[in-house]
Amino acid sequence: MKYLFINSVAGVGSTGRIAAEKCRELMAQGHPCVLAYGRDKGNCDDIPTIQIGSSLDYNLHGALTRVLDAHGFGSRAATRRFLEQVKEFDPDVVWLHNIHGYYLQVELLFAYLKESRKKVIWTLHDCWAFTGHCPHFDYIGCEKWRTGCHNCDQTREYPASFVLDGSRENYERKRRAFTGVSDLTLITPSQWLADLVKDSFLGEYPVQVVHNRINTDIFRPTAGDFREKYDLEGKKMILGVAGVWCERKGLQDMIRLSQSLDKTYRVVLVGLTQEQIGEMPETVLALPRTRSPRELAEIYSAADLFVNPTYEDTYPTVNLEARACGTRVVSYDTGGCRETLGDGDTLVPRGNFQALLEAVCKE
Repeated sequence: MKYLFINSVAGVGSTGRIAAEKCRELMAQGHPCVLAYGRDKGNCDDIPTIQIGSSLDYNLHGALTRVLDAHGFGSRAATRRFLEQVKEFDPDVVWLHNIHGYYLQVELLFAYLKESRKKVIWTLHDCWAFTGHCPHFDYIGCEKWRTGCHNCDQTREYPASFVLDGSRENYERKRRAFTGVSDLTLITPSQWLADLVKDSFLGEYPVQVVHNRINTDIFRPTAGDFREKYDLEGKKMILGVAGVWCERKGLQDMIRLSQSLDKTYRVVLVGLTQEQIGEMPETVLALPRTRSPRELAEIYSAADLFVNPTYEDTYPTVNLEARACGTRVVSYDTGGCRETLGDGDTLVPRGNFQALLEAVCKE
């Protein structure tokens, strides 16, 4: 069977790595695969890929979002061109991952899926598919998605709009576009997300829980010189990793942790922007995002403890990666986080910094 995968990125970031690994698995079984992506690609030269649109398309879609709050409804021309390529490839299965990310017109995509009657699998990595704006609402405890989004409290969060609030219209457009596909199966990486999906307008579809997997050929105990390079020998290294560090990912809690521990500890944060690096206190070893999975495995392996103080998460693969590299995890009890932990790991109540600090000091 021929498979077409669609994701915002290819081979990089958690969702990009997940999509690429599934492609490799199916290709090894003899199935032709193509991975279509929006804006970033890496570590997947062995996989046939298609880039959807250009940097200009991406920027125009971003501008549309910033002004009209119409994320997912730009990139019309780019999507039409892409669908012509899809028809030429003629896949038996279309496997969606993140379709948000400033690169697809989702109504055009789903019109094709309905008309072609292709088998569709959709792996949801967040909640964007059934809200009028946001990919996550757990942080603010919003329940509007259950009956119909309106007056969004997060318009300035990704995908940010600084002028209009289009959440009511977006919700209805998504509902019309995403429902009524004849052969669609939803996959969620956690039971937590599956339970939310069943209460949303996507509840008409069957939902399977398939926990995300990682490449354990890469993420395994890996020797390296990270401790020596950064003068960490003799220190208890406390590691945090995120694709995007922000308050919702627990950045302030990690900074506070670094200032609460004595000098036998060293907090290391990976994935910071250059601006954030310049703002970090001396108690934090601040590092940018690495595009090398092997380098990341070396960093995980060097750590004594991995800490994930996230306030909203579906099924954090960083927890899986750390554990696969032999490093114990302390995590807030957020979303599907508890489903990523095992023996020896510690789950603490979300936002309870004192419990987090005590858990770290016990290790």
